[in-house]
Amino acid sequence: QLEPVESGGGLVQPGGSLRLSCAASGFTLSYYAVGWFRQAPGKEREGVSCISSYDGNTYYTDSVKGRSTISRDNAKNTVYLQMNNLKPEDTAVYYCVPVPVCDEMFGRRGPRERWDWGQGTQVTVSS
Repeated sequence: QLEPVESGGGLVQPGGSLRLSCAASGFTLSYYAVGWFRQAPGKEREGVSCISSYDGNTYYTDSVKGRSTISRDNAKNTVYLQMNNLKPEDTAVYYCVPVPVCDEMFGRRGPRERWDWGQGTQVTVSS
C-alpha cells in the first residue's frame, strides 16, 4: 500500500491559521484527485475537502467552507490545505490521501485503490 505524508499541523489559538501539506514521494500527485480528512477524538474520520486531478474542481464540507482553501503546487508535487479562522472544533488529526473522485461523496468512499492512510498531522486549536 502507498501512503502520503502530511505535515504542517500544530497548536494554534482560535482565530489562527495553518497550512497543511500533503506529499507522496515517488508518485505524481497531480495525476490524482486528493482529499483531506480529519478525525477528532472519539469521532469517525470525515472528509474535509478535495481537489480533482484534471480540472481543479474543489469541494469543502460545510463546517470549513469559507475558512479553508485546498490547492496544488505541481512543481513541488504537493497538495495544501490552508485553514483560517480556526475553531476549537477543528481540533483533529488531519490526513490526506488520493481519492477515486472529488465530489460531495468523497468522504464516504475513502482512499483510492492501493493507497492507505498515512500518519496524519495533529491540529490543536486552543487558547
